[in-house]
Amino acid sequence: MPRVKLYEHSAKTAMSKALGIPYRGIKIDKNTDFKKLTAALPKNKKYVVKVDQGVKKRMKNGLVILNVNTSEIPEAIKKIEIASPSARNDKTGSITTRPHPKPPLKMRGSIYSNFLVEEFIAHKPTEETYFSLERERGGVIASVSKLGGIDIEENPESIKQFLLTSKNYEAIAKIIGVNTSTLEKIKEFFDKNYFCFLEINPLVVKNSKPCFLDLAATVDSAGEFFSAQAWSSSDVVPANRNTPEEKAIVNLKANSQAALSLSVVNPNGSIFLLMSGGGASIVLADEVYNLGAASNLVNYGEYSGNPNAEETYAYTREVISLMKKSTAKKKTLIIGGGVANFTDVRVTFNGIIRALEEEKTALQKMKTKIFVRRGGPGQTEGLAMMKKFLTANKFEGGVYGPELPLQKIVELAIG
Repeated sequence: MPRVKLYEHSAKTAMSKALGIPYRGIKIDKNTDFKKLTAALPKNKKYVVKVDQGVKKRMKNGLVILNVNTSEIPEAIKKIEIASPSARNDKTGSITTRPHPKPPLKMRGSIYSNFLVEEFIAHKPTEETYFSLERERGGVIASVSKLGGIDIEENPESIKQFLLTSKNYEAIAKIIGVNTSTLEKIKEFFDKNYFCFLEINPLVVKNSKPCFLDLAATVDSAGEFFSAQAWSSSDVVPANRNTPEEKAIVNLKANSQAALSLSVVNPNGSIFLLMSGGGASIVLADEVYNLGAASNLVNYGEYSGNPNAEETYAYTREVISLMKKSTAKKKTLIIGGGVANFTDVRVTFNGIIRALEEEKTALQKMKTKIFVRRGGPGQTEGLAMMKKFLTANKFEGGVYGPELPLQKIVELAIG
């Protein structure tokens, strides 16, 4: 099922409870009463204020302010809303009053509105380690480094990866400075609550207790019922539907009896899905993750419910628009679906091929590979039409019917 991001506050609250570690982070949104908040916080402590909306590289983008007094918290939030790296003092992390000429920084069209306030934990950069768990087909991969912190991406050679088993818990725990039992509890929490990805960077150990200074997490949305003690839909960062393509599909759906949806995951990825049926979209998106290509996946969604050729034409145009905007040098388009009960493959492929034909020059320039797997009424004619188009225009890829297992098309496409 789709991977969704959790708010950092929610993920930390749940994991700290599982580990028996106190956590006193405070979430802030548009309804927060700052007078009550600042009055309740100890005045003798310093705090960290940061955006909590599933955003990466917050420190480098000026979305974190360190060493803040209780009275400065409202001001810190205002600073973040118009933040850039030049809006903070890189040496101290303190707030500056330097005017910023740019308009308010926005996240895909919306000003940041969810924040997290935590106690500031003073430490040395040499104390920062990196730790992550990621679920893949072969198991859970643990990545660790003694060079944690905001520059971890500049030190990829420092990261060691392990297929996590009971045999290497001790070695991994030693690298990141925690007890083996702590690592075992984290893994148990990860599995029990349907986590797909968990990243702690930096992880700092103080008085033998782990401190999760920054934490990012994604979960399998299908596990909500089974993970009710740890997270629910209210803990999930809402998906933004602010790209022109997503908005166009929302408008298309509003005037159609068909089921149409489009969600953009990574605009600059290289793998694009054109899926008939929500189930197929989820299965194939999962397979992309399982094969370790999650960072390349641009979108998921569906066209189903027997859309007509005009609707699949319009839908395909929006996916192609995403392809043209992506900075990836090469693109792969997967046109897939299960075996339809009543959706006419020939009709839907008519619309898809029409859109591909109109944009074939652009697709060729992008070195696009096209892989197709579909079945159902009209499949013989539809698959033949698609194969003819690919052959005539010399597109690499392949066209397959129900004889090919659904997940296999992703393996072929990714290579």
